[in-house]
Amino acid sequence: MSDTARIEKLFLDEKTVVNRTPQVEHERKAAIYDLLEENHFALVDGPPGPYEVRLSIEENRLAFDVRGLDGTPLKRFLLALSPFKAIVREYLMVCESYYKAIKNASPSQIEAIDMGRRGLHNDGSDILEQRLKSKVELDRNTARRLFTLVCVLHIRC
Repeated sequence: MSDTARIEKLFLDEKTVVNRTPQVEHERKAAIYDLLEENHFALVDGPPGPYEVRLSIEENRLAFDVRGLDGTPLKRFLLALSPFKAIVREYLMVCESYYKAIKNASPSQIEAIDMGRRGLHNDGSDILEQRLKSKVELDRNTARRLFTLVCVLHIRC
């Protein structure tokens, strides 16, 4: 992987966030940290990176604002959120069940819920990867971490 085909800085639009649970905040921080540590992200038919990426939700669309490290706009694109709505809703419900289960459920129950959670996360990452295919070249782990952040952006309370 090229040193230029990467996200060096990442910002989430925090305007719409009122409150997050400690678990969601932990997931957000971990996803950003892991993403910045190791990722593969390159604009298709665009200038090389490294990049600064700003993620937000605008008018029911996921907005990617890709910039150079000096803040120069390079490419901006929007993805309809409708393909993500059901998987994000289901994923967030399973995450809530998982966090409740780790407090008092048996190890086998926790494992079953976690397997479902990981499966939904993989499905969401696949959708994101497919939707970005013509715009961005990225690897599996980068898609997974970006999907986590898409879920965080969906949480409005």
